[in-house]
Amino acid sequence: QAQLVESGGGLVQPGGSLRLSCVVSGFTLDYYSIGWFRQAPGKEREGVSCISSSDGSTYYVDSVKGRFTISRDNAKNTVYLQMNSLKPEDTAVYSCAASRGSLQGIGAMWEYDYFGQGTQVTVSS
Repeated sequence: QAQLVESGGGLVQPGGSLRLSCVVSGFTLDYYSIGWFRQAPGKEREGVSCISSSDGSTYYVDSVKGRFTISRDNAKNTVYLQMNSLKPEDTAVYSCAASRGSLQGIGAMWEYDYFGQGTQVTVSS
């Protein structure tokens, strides 16, 4: 069955960097758009970034533009989220999700078919 497993989270100081990985199995990554979502305590889940299946176009929520970079390695069945210049407000559980559609934007949760369990990112001094 389809599975997405995130890793790479942890505790980092403000201004630091982390790289999250999302390893997928049970389906062919080439045909799926992959999104990253995050949920902070007491807040609603927020779409952070997406990379489209069709042409590799990338999309970001305004608050992370210029700091986060999403990329994919289909041969390794892995999608990455490089996070630089991290801020305390980036603290959240980060999850990846897969959509069969060729998304032209981050998209809403209902547009995704499979979800990972998440990895905790804490930005604090």
